[in-house]
Amino acid sequence: MSLITEYPGWFFIFCIALGLLYAGILYYKNKREEFSLNTNRWLAVFRFLTIVIISFLLLSPLLKNVFRSTEKPIIIFAQDNSESIIIGNDSAYYKNEYPRILSETARDLESDYEVKTYSFSDRITDNETFSFDGKQTDISAFFDEMITRFSNRNVGAIVLASDGIYNKGQNPLYTSDQIKFPVYTLALGDTAMHKDAFVSKVNFNRIAFLGNDFPMEIILGANMCNGNKSTLTVSKGGTIVFSKNITFQSDQYFETVKLQLEAKEAGMRRYSIKLTPLEDEISATNNSQDVFVDILDAKQKILILAASPHPDISALRTAIESNYNYEVTESLFGDFTGEIKSFNLLILHQLPGRKINAGGVIDKANANKIPILYIVGSQSNLLRFNDMNTGLQIITDQSGFNESVPVFNSDFSLFTVSESTQKAIESFPPLVAPFGEYNTLNSANTLFYQQIGSLVTSFPLVLFNQSLNNKTGVIAGEGIWKWRLQDYLRNENHNAFNEVITKIIQFLSVKVDKSFFRVEGENNFLENEPVIFDAEVYNQSYELINDPEVEITIINNNGDTYPFVFGKTANAHQLNAGILPVDNYTFDAKVRVGDKIYTDNGAFTVSPLNIEAVNTIADHNLLYQLARKTNGEMIYPDNLDKLPELLREREDITTITYTQKKYNELVNIPWILVLILALLSTEWFIRKRGGSY
Repeated sequence: MSLITEYPGWFFIFCIALGLLYAGILYYKNKREEFSLNTNRWLAVFRFLTIVIISFLLLSPLLKNVFRSTEKPIIIFAQDNSESIIIGNDSAYYKNEYPRILSETARDLESDYEVKTYSFSDRITDNETFSFDGKQTDISAFFDEMITRFSNRNVGAIVLASDGIYNKGQNPLYTSDQIKFPVYTLALGDTAMHKDAFVSKVNFNRIAFLGNDFPMEIILGANMCNGNKSTLTVSKGGTIVFSKNITFQSDQYFETVKLQLEAKEAGMRRYSIKLTPLEDEISATNNSQDVFVDILDAKQKILILAASPHPDISALRTAIESNYNYEVTESLFGDFTGEIKSFNLLILHQLPGRKINAGGVIDKANANKIPILYIVGSQSNLLRFNDMNTGLQIITDQSGFNESVPVFNSDFSLFTVSESTQKAIESFPPLVAPFGEYNTLNSANTLFYQQIGSLVTSFPLVLFNQSLNNKTGVIAGEGIWKWRLQDYLRNENHNAFNEVITKIIQFLSVKVDKSFFRVEGENNFLENEPVIFDAEVYNQSYELINDPEVEITIINNNGDTYPFVFGKTANAHQLNAGILPVDNYTFDAKVRVGDKIYTDNGAFTVSPLNIEAVNTIADHNLLYQLARKTNGEMIYPDNLDKLPELLREREDITTITYTQKKYNELVNIPWILVLILALLSTEWFIRKRGGSY
């Protein structure tokens, strides 16, 4: 602690001189007041001190304080808590003896260092006990977290205890570029190759359709199993649906098995892929995997009705069926005998026509709220078409036609079209569109305008209209088959044409959800992911509200129930049900709005994650490179007792002393004011007691 001022120190002499002068004039030159000599001296001293202090404060003195603190080096101990650590012959060592050795080492380090212990796998926890049950290993995420947590701290080193196997995130060697302190790696696991057969990966479609075959690709692997035999089975509900005998023909063997399975039952179905275990195999955990396939009971069914044969029909069908989710039925109007209500979308090519009214079909589609796509052509009856409430009316008094080139509307917002397709559209040939006056409703949205000659008009070539009950689309011209040919001519594929048609079909065929209550979420979660759902509640004006309480009951395959209540967000609801066991689940949700109760239900699955068991060979080379790159060192568990000595030998891992200087203006210190008041008060009291003023 010290005093400093903005002025030279010898200015304090003026403060003393001023105090002496003031006290002398007041008590030695003033003869009117008769005080004793001692009293006069004490009064002079009090006044002298008061004047000196006040004048010194005019020099703006500062009180300088220096604070010193020390911080021990921080040693971050990071334990890989994933399942791969205990897969092998030495699992008992890592469960029993290894934690005791770690605990002793940590106690030895705590005398000189601040030890922080973490476990990591697919998540990071502050934990000194390890369960080795993590489903994935992400070393790079741990490094990123430590860099953030201990920014500007005195970190001496990281001790990374791992087998070097990572299966999530970046290569930790790249992330280590940001680490400014050494990493000591503790090499766990076994680098030797043991006898082990495993299911490496299963590739499959998560969605299939009832009655169809769907593909599955199983990648098998085996180490040190040359000449051994196993059996691969795929089963569903305890019934084997595929079986194949496997003979491993080398010590490092891989085989890809491709198969087709039939979707016989709708719903979420669990398929178990298994390799029969081998004798003396190091681990049978990685011999099986389970996958879940959501089998839908139907594709989206599209019906194309035409007034007469036309090349547009084939072009439309080919483009629509390029999307596996759609099933197309085409027919001439006079030959169709099916039920309109069994389809999700109706495409009318040049209907209503001059000779075919088609009113009955259109009325049935509207009654069943089935969207309709009208394609206008030379055979269309425009007077009848104008009565269809499509959002477009074409007023004409003659049978003339224009060649209209499509021009993309950049303000169109109902769905997106890729930039490559927008560019391809510029070269599409013209459609044959009726000549006349085009009137559109305000609710209509135009995808393509008509360019007639060199003039870009405001006439729509393709538009959509959505009413309260249904959606309609209009292609105001025939000849779209030429778009498909031109697309192939320029790009040697039909991608642009297929995208335009499938986007149109997708928008029209998807029904708008007008329910007052809905619960949304994924239909598949991994076993290490939290199950999260969002819920939306609407009032009768279809405004989003979150006042009511939303309840949900999750039910597993055994019929066990798990009730939850949604939490409230800004204007909706959200539920985090946490991590659930691997199983198939259904849910029933409800909410009360006034005197009405709304419900919603659905299904989801929690899939197993067996990636930790696939690779059982420790990667000590990665740990060595990581330690070498950061100027650390790799050690083995049997040498763990040498770690404290290695750290203490480093001169760059040391206690840091921090110095902090703090300045306070002396005039702001309360006791200075108290001192001045005390001096003046004492002087005043003595003067009053002596009979003066």
